[in-house]
Amino acid sequence: MQLFSRKVCYNHLCIPSSSSSQNSRHSSMADSANFAQPPIPKFDCFHDHWEMLMENLLPSKKYWSLVETGIINALENPTLEQEKVEKDSKLCDLKVKNYLFQSIDITIMETILVKDSTKEIRDAMHKKYQGSTKAKRAQLQALRKEFEIHATKEGESIDEYFARTFSIANKMTSHGKKMDQTLVVEKIMRSLTNKFNYVVCSIEEINDLTTLFVDEFQSSLLV
Repeated sequence: MQLFSRKVCYNHLCIPSSSSSQNSRHSSMADSANFAQPPIPKFDCFHDHWEMLMENLLPSKKYWSLVETGIINALENPTLEQEKVEKDSKLCDLKVKNYLFQSIDITIMETILVKDSTKEIRDAMHKKYQGSTKAKRAQLQALRKEFEIHATKEGESIDEYFARTFSIANKMTSHGKKMDQTLVVEKIMRSLTNKFNYVVCSIEEINDLTTLFVDEFQSSLLV
């Protein structure tokens, strides 16, 4: 990702005007703000994948400790410093709850009875959606079915179709199913539209599918 470019002057000294300098600073601040605000991941009922995304987002905001250990409460007869720590901790917890409220659909949030703190919400989601081994098997079975009936859509590009396929494969992996390259390549080959028949036949003739990487296969279809 390109953030800044620098102009070098060799034969004379460049002194920007105050207005251009201010504009440059405003532009740099805007670029930095855009870079520093990753999208908040939406919960899609696949708990492990969602929590992995949140674990990447919240530490970047220095908030993950609140999720794991909860608010820092002051002891009885606290000092001024301890009171300040508790107040700051509660303020940060409100900020993290705001992320969770934006990430989790209201219909799901309404099923969580105790949501006074970030940790309580996270623990409730963990119990509700990480589930037992039986529940995980049921989710994996649903993903297997989705993977099998998965096919290209009308007007969909190769890149878009591959992205959808990877999304399903990654969810299956997070539920314990080993997804090797050959399995994904063969699935994509079976579900492409007829206009790719000639290309697929050529790829099969000149490549060993057991050693063909998905990225190589995708590149061959884009040529």
